[in-house]
Amino acid sequence: MTASEAYLDFDLEDSAGVQSAKVIRLERPAPCGESPGGVVFTRPWVVDLILDLAGYRADRDLAATRVVEPSAGEGAFLVPIIRRLMTSASAHGRSIADVRDSVRAFELDASSAARAIDLAASELRRHGVSADQALGLAAGWVRVGDYLLNSPSAGRADLVVGNPPYIRYDEVPSASLAAYRKMYPTMVGRGDIYVGFLEAGLRQLADGGVLGFICADRWMRSAYGSELRRMVSSAFGVEAVIEMHNAPAFESQVSAYPAVIIIRRAPQGRVIVASGDATAGAPSDSKPLANAITALAEGRRQAVPGFTAGVVDRWFNGTGPWPSLPPEQLVLLRRLEAEFAPLEDEITGTRVGIGVATGADRVFITTDPAAAEPDRMVPLAMTADTRHGDLRWSGNYLIDPWQRGGGLVDLAAYPRLRAYFEQRRKELQSRNVAQRMPRDWYRTIDRVHHDLTGQPKLYFPDMKLTSHPVLDLGETYPHHALYFLTSRNWDLEVLGGLLLSRIAQMFIEAYCVKMRGGTLRFQAQYLRRIRVPDPAAIPAEMGERLRQAFRSRDVTAATKVAAEAYGITDLTGLLTN
Repeated sequence: MTASEAYLDFDLEDSAGVQSAKVIRLERPAPCGESPGGVVFTRPWVVDLILDLAGYRADRDLAATRVVEPSAGEGAFLVPIIRRLMTSASAHGRSIADVRDSVRAFELDASSAARAIDLAASELRRHGVSADQALGLAAGWVRVGDYLLNSPSAGRADLVVGNPPYIRYDEVPSASLAAYRKMYPTMVGRGDIYVGFLEAGLRQLADGGVLGFICADRWMRSAYGSELRRMVSSAFGVEAVIEMHNAPAFESQVSAYPAVIIIRRAPQGRVIVASGDATAGAPSDSKPLANAITALAEGRRQAVPGFTAGVVDRWFNGTGPWPSLPPEQLVLLRRLEAEFAPLEDEITGTRVGIGVATGADRVFITTDPAAAEPDRMVPLAMTADTRHGDLRWSGNYLIDPWQRGGGLVDLAAYPRLRAYFEQRRKELQSRNVAQRMPRDWYRTIDRVHHDLTGQPKLYFPDMKLTSHPVLDLGETYPHHALYFLTSRNWDLEVLGGLLLSRIAQMFIEAYCVKMRGGTLRFQAQYLRRIRVPDPAAIPAEMGERLRQAFRSRDVTAATKVAAEAYGITDLTGLLTN
């Protein structure tokens, strides 16, 4: 079976395990837009946007479409679904019997389910259905139950839509979590339960079926979303991603980093990417917002209040993170990724790495130059040494237990080093690395690569609001809070100008999971995603301007010159970040 085939059907071999799992009790978790102690509803304009993007429109014969709502709550999606369904049924001459199997909604909480049934019945009565028929139909549509446990036996769906629960893995009872993870292998790591809802919804889709959710978008970039991203790229096509971190998507303010995602069980095609700001909402002309965003993305419309949008011709494969950028920058990113080589490159001899982790900085780092023999004292660059944009060594040394070529030095040959370590032996031996390798109790976690000290390199502090490359001419060794870059072919000041630019920073912003306050992580995995021109293709005059921008720490100048090197003519959004 291929990877793609593995995602096309449920594995029903564990049906006994599914049945036994039904006895597990789980308090109803909070949806993406729900705050502790109360329900926060998805705004109607967001529901309409999702339904329209998914193609669930009243001008179609919706009685022939089977829609599933995995977490009905009190009807935020269910009622608009029924409204569209009944409008469609009237227009297409459909009877009540024709729509009995058109809707299925799950709700774990019995009181919320009862409220959803009442709201559904009320909506049916507004369309001329008798009270008894309305209540019977609504009760048949809404089921009290756990969607994750029941969806394998619920049949195929043409549309799975809604706002799935949002709850951290460590807040789910262990028995429930074990049952979920047995059924949904994408639920890995320290993830959220909505990952399981995404997998379950995708698995339930019929050929050509669509999933439309609003939920937290962290799975698109985090490690715990890696298997879900693999699943999507193996057997499904992303059709739209609309970031709504700042948009008023819910009736009350929440901090769930939401996005609308539209995924179809079909080959991957082009993708609409959009972003909503604090002014986002329903259009004043009452026309479908989905149509307006699509037209904006395709360049057929100049503006949609509250939104920016674009079209990406190719999406992302495998387990790698999906970038998070404003639409116009995402389109640019995809072009640069297609046209330029990665920063780390064997051809140019460019390498990205991380500094030494000791496992006991209090022991291995000192400002006393006489703590051990001179050849055991390595000047160590710390994050604080790079703060001003040039390297200002603070006098810290790494006490080095490694010999050149690998292996630990013989302490008998270094009496001062031996005395230093013996005085701190208890602390060193308590470390995990020492307990795993008792004979190497005085080792650092990472081996020291002595040639690195004398190599010119660029340092990147791990956490920074903006790209901050700093040149070391070959005088220090990096601490583990610093990432470094060495190169055989690049003039590091010219490269430093490129990496100082907002264009280089765009790659980091696209892929890293931002910390509070917008702090970026300049880790090796993200630095390697930066694309750069061929150094041989950069004219000497352009290289000199990059060098001067790097030396003066002029980000605007560096960005403008870098744009020339990349062939970028429109810097919209890049110089104002």
